[in-house]
Amino acid sequence: MPRRSATMLAATLLLIALLCVSVLMKVPYTEMSPGPTYNTLGMQADSDQPVISITGHETYPTSGHLNMTTVQVTGAKYEPSLVSAVIGWLRGDVLVVPHDNVYPEGQTDQEAQQQNAEEFASSEDSAKTAALTQLGIPVGTEIIVSSVVAGGPSEGKLHAGDQIVAVDGTKVTSQAQVAQLVTKHKPGETVVFTVVPHGKDSATPNAADQVQVPITTAKAESSDRAIVGIGPGATHTYPFKIDIGLQDVGGPSAGLMFSLGIVDKLTPGELTGGKFVAGTGTISDDGKVGPIGGIAMKLIAARDKGAEYFFTPAENCTEAAKSTPGGLRLIKVDTLDGALKALDQVRAGQTAALPSCSTT
Repeated sequence: MPRRSATMLAATLLLIALLCVSVLMKVPYTEMSPGPTYNTLGMQADSDQPVISITGHETYPTSGHLNMTTVQVTGAKYEPSLVSAVIGWLRGDVLVVPHDNVYPEGQTDQEAQQQNAEEFASSEDSAKTAALTQLGIPVGTEIIVSSVVAGGPSEGKLHAGDQIVAVDGTKVTSQAQVAQLVTKHKPGETVVFTVVPHGKDSATPNAADQVQVPITTAKAESSDRAIVGIGPGATHTYPFKIDIGLQDVGGPSAGLMFSLGIVDKLTPGELTGGKFVAGTGTISDDGKVGPIGGIAMKLIAARDKGAEYFFTPAENCTEAAKSTPGGLRLIKVDTLDGALKALDQVRAGQTAALPSCSTT
């Protein structure tokens, strides 16, 4: 075989080998893409039930859209090939990120789903609290069993979500007070918890709902103090019922849009004026809006659905401004109150004055 032909054959075989390696070789990355959006003023998917339902308080008609946005993420076990990762990097509607940025080392799909569910439940609670606080409606607090230590004195006796009404007959009003009352005992002594079991209507507990649960204390590993093996927590109570119903959605990033939907339903008039507004952002109890992940994918999802305006957390603004789809107007927001004022401007057609995002 002539030397030139041999060289070309060798080069071709090497190229084929490299292509095979790139197709078969797995890389530690995760792919994110635009997910579904849900109108917090509308109905659940494939259901006649509203996303937000309120009972026990007057509500008002709403119109337009206040859409929360989501991101689809490949599973914890998914490992793309080098070719797939490169294709993803080149596409505008896929975000390829290091696997550990999404799934901490060793985290399983089940653990990730559990974490997302807990974050979603917490965001619901904060969304309700922020909305009612914004409207001047009182929000209460109750002390609950947040966690139960496996193998500890309380296992099988107290359960996560139980409301702690009293310890040894003393009414409790804070998490710290629970620990103080328990440590008055010596290890081996009995402490009596008065609780409303999880699942009861603990917002207005009565004597019939309450049960007495005696717990024999144990000795802490690092000291001689008495423990019962629970983690006390705090949750909010509301003067009427607010249900947020969405399936297969997790994480904390819908908080702002849930708060806006609740405010719209509880106040006369229509916040959007019939406009299509989408957005994202965590929400704290006092109405502060926090940053989220996957903003570029959420912008695509919102625009594809028809959104005209997009509430963008201030800390995500620089990134969002670099990848805004045509026809979508970003509105910079850092508080629930600021978002409501921006909706006043949208409704009035004063869009030139809207707080905007920039690339710097």
